[in-house]
Amino acid sequence: MKALKIIIGILVGFVVIAAAYFAYALYINPKSPMGSAAYSNGDKEISVRYYRPYKKDRLIFGEAADGALVPYDTYWRLGANMTTKLTTNQDLDFAGRLLPKGSYGLYAYPYAENWVIYVHSKTGGLSFTEPDPSGILMKVNVPVQSLEEPLEQFTIDFVDSSLRMRWDTIKVVIPLH
Repeated sequence: MKALKIIIGILVGFVVIAAAYFAYALYINPKSPMGSAAYSNGDKEISVRYYRPYKKDRLIFGEAADGALVPYDTYWRLGANMTTKLTTNQDLDFAGRLLPKGSYGLYAYPYAENWVIYVHSKTGGLSFTEPDPSGILMKVNVPVQSLEEPLEQFTIDFVDSSLRMRWDTIKVVIPLH
């Protein structure tokens, strides 16, 4: 009986240490810190919460065979750690498609010439794998543009009524109205 108590104590201690490390790495001192962006125009308010990885001399977008961090034609959660979350307080024209007010998860399939952006009903949690396809609300195809200077940290912001995503030498802009 004493041996069982020792084993249970060790297991509980391990779980507590693992949970503390996870909380530290994700919330207290993440390698990819949380970022946010907000847009307002009159009564319309749109916000994005995401996690911001760094380039760190890595190949970001490209072929998997070349060691790209974000390979072409592969699920990417638009950042790091947890699901990228978009919230709008009004119905929104999202790249020419109607997106009802609410909160949504965003992710992408990047390609060399375009990205396919997915809007999903899942808005939280870790997202190492593509969310359940039954939650996909829409997919939009947006062209890739080049940046003149590489950008070290993944950045999402709003510019000219559009949602803009930039990292390394790539920029993608989604028109919002």
